[in-house]
Amino acid sequence: MTDASALPGRPRGGVLSGPATPRAVNVLAPNPSAMTLDGTNTWLLSEPGSAVAVVVDPGPLDEGHLRTVVETAERAGKRVALTLLTHGHPDHAAGAARFAELTGTKVRALDPALRLGDEGLGAGDVVRAGGLELRVVPTPGHTADSLSFHLPADRAVLTGDTVLGRGTTVVAHPDGRLGDYLDTLRRLRSLTVDDGVHTVLPGHGPVLEDAQGAVEYYLAHRANRLAQVETAVEDGFRTPSEIVAHVYADVDRTLWPAAELSVRAQLDYLVEHGLI
Repeated sequence: MTDASALPGRPRGGVLSGPATPRAVNVLAPNPSAMTLDGTNTWLLSEPGSAVAVVVDPGPLDEGHLRTVVETAERAGKRVALTLLTHGHPDHAAGAARFAELTGTKVRALDPALRLGDEGLGAGDVVRAGGLELRVVPTPGHTADSLSFHLPADRAVLTGDTVLGRGTTVVAHPDGRLGDYLDTLRRLRSLTVDDGVHTVLPGHGPVLEDAQGAVEYYLAHRANRLAQVETAVEDGFRTPSEIVAHVYADVDRTLWPAAELSVRAQLDYLVEHGLI
């Protein structure tokens, strides 16, 4: 068995649900799959001693899960005061409207179509609730509307699908754009270097104890895959499906449709930069 401390980002072992940092508790949604790993991580955030909490990504439209999130807050003596979304994929956001009904909260997101209330989220915004402070970090690439949330008091960042707790994320054509994603990874790396972030609270998978190591691994992985796709094109592989079969031969075939979308995004990047 591989020692977790030797894996990229040093994933934390043990049960995923429960306290992760002094201010963050994970409530794992019951929607495991090849794409969602163990399920969606719904994050309940609160300043120690505060009676209010913020929820990030209520998850899928699963009544039992949404009520469990509310009950988890209530058992801790807290009231959910606000709901935030990292992006609009259904496994993160489909339950947001129902969760807003259960809690009487507004929903803030980058995409206006996902909001409930007048306020959105954007670069430079700071969300405050009961002494808790979250700084909004635009992190497009996985999707155009992807955001991360910097939790400075815990030296942590909530990354949604931008950085996962295990494996790597998909940059899926056409919404996902590789150039944006590479810029995002560099932005996250600057958080680890300049702002002292050391913990990743991902949208799926375990907490990562080495944020900088995780981001560096993602950057290296992307550079390697991009070089493989470029070489495949030079060797005569033309269609995305041909390139996937050649470059992603080591990947579970059930993930090849997602890999094909990723290849399309990589081909777009190579064309835009005059590399093919």
